[in-house]
Amino acid sequence: MSPDPRLAELEDEVTRCVRCPRLVEWRERVAREKRAAFAGQEYWGRPLPGFGDPDGPVYVLGLAPAAHGGNRTGRIFTGDRSGDWLFAALHRTGFASQPTSIHRDDGLAVRDAWIAAAVRCAPPANRPTPAERDNCLPWSEAELRLMPNVRVIVCLGAFAWDAALRLLTSLGEPVPKPRPKFGHGAERALGRFTLLGTFHPSQQNTFTGRLTEPMLDAVFTRAREVAGLPYPR
Repeated sequence: MSPDPRLAELEDEVTRCVRCPRLVEWRERVAREKRAAFAGQEYWGRPLPGFGDPDGPVYVLGLAPAAHGGNRTGRIFTGDRSGDWLFAALHRTGFASQPTSIHRDDGLAVRDAWIAAAVRCAPPANRPTPAERDNCLPWSEAELRLMPNVRVIVCLGAFAWDAALRLLTSLGEPVPKPRPKFGHGAERALGRFTLLGTFHPSQQNTFTGRLTEPMLDAVFTRAREVAGLPYPR
């Protein structure tokens, strides 16, 4: 299959979104003021489109871009420590062509997976509000409607797990009550999709050992199994 041509139009619309005034003000202020280490760089300062293989069966859903990561580089999970962990794991488990994601033109390719965030703009203190989450989820819903091959949603953290359940409800998939609980390694089949949960690869989790490389690799290995993808040699 070839990617639906409407997907490129959708991702362009994402980058021009101004639905959340607080996020618009913050992302643009960060892009103007910059961090000293990146003072000579031009920041993206806009919402982030998804990235990866639109024909793949795995959809990786994060929380939101980092102020000096994706909001700087213009690619999700790129240029920050969380992204370092995520792409290293994706490389080890056969989804990414290289273990690092530094900038938009670094040659990285993602196979069999698409990466997005529940909230597409960098939020203050990395904490989007419920209203901002709800404003943004239609972008992911639209992506999934244009990606008929997706069967597995890997949720990076409890926020993404909750967002994924809301997405499935909007897509008309059966979500029971009480809703399935998040946990590292949580797995739940819901209609067309299977949700897999992992602790978010944030420094708060990786520095403390709450999330280790083998733990993260195990979730993406399971994603391959559920999606019917062969394990790479």
